[in-house]
Amino acid sequence: MKTLVPRVAWFTLLVAALAAPLSAQDPLRIFISVDMEGIGGIGSPSMTSTSGKDYATGRELLTDEVNAVVDAIYARHPDAEILVNDSHGDHQNALHTRFDPRVVYIQGSIKPLGMVQGLDGTFDGAVFIGYHAKAGDPDGFLAHTGSGAVKGLWLNDVEVGEGGMNAVFAGSHDVPVILVAGDSAATAELGELLGSETVTTKTAETPSSARLIHPERVRAMLANGVDRALQRLEAGGFDPYDLGSPVRIRMRFASTTHVDILLAIPGMSKVDGYTVTYTARSADEAYRLIRMMYRFISV
Repeated sequence: MKTLVPRVAWFTLLVAALAAPLSAQDPLRIFISVDMEGIGGIGSPSMTSTSGKDYATGRELLTDEVNAVVDAIYARHPDAEILVNDSHGDHQNALHTRFDPRVVYIQGSIKPLGMVQGLDGTFDGAVFIGYHAKAGDPDGFLAHTGSGAVKGLWLNDVEVGEGGMNAVFAGSHDVPVILVAGDSAATAELGELLGSETVTTKTAETPSSARLIHPERVRAMLANGVDRALQRLEAGGFDPYDLGSPVRIRMRFASTTHVDILLAIPGMSKVDGYTVTYTARSADEAYRLIRMMYRFISV
């Protein structure tokens, strides 16, 4: 018995010593959501529309920005697992055959979680590329929240746009948003709200025109931004943006008809002619409902 105790203790210490480096070898997992309005080099609404002039150029610019971020991640973590979720319009904007073969890509807009489809608690961090400011921001380029039907969205009394809404979902899974790239209004909004690293790709000249930075410079800035973000992530320098549960939704629309239709949902209440409120049990439930409210109900 006198020799058994030291042997057991030694074995326990050996297992612990071996377990630490094993867990450290788990590959980094990064989720990337890519919108289009905030992509560098895009300064006209028509560049973000499938029927618009120079949309093909917009797709090239979007793909190049994703690749700049992906390359920077792989430069630091060659074994990283990266999931890219197309998040603009019909969600088939990226020229994904030009991605690194290691990247996994989600295409198509008919998905319950929209811009965060595929994001769960297995990821170490999220990156938002090509993002724009929330509806009503006077300094934003093509600022909106979901669609033109939405004039305001509040979660637990915090006003958010698409970036904030997506960050709340990520935070509910304990995933921090480590980098946000977009126009100056978007990076100001989300940098303050989330404490993320940011890369500003352009500044709005008017709500529908932008003062652009050359795409080559933007891609270099993105590479630097990824490096800063990963250094912070490795040092434990990010906190997920978690609002907890339940999540109170308050959503304002441009149309009173939209509100009247939404009142058919059990638990939905009218605040005024343009605004509804609903208390969801979780961020997951809130996100799915919000997406249905603006994406799949039209008036």
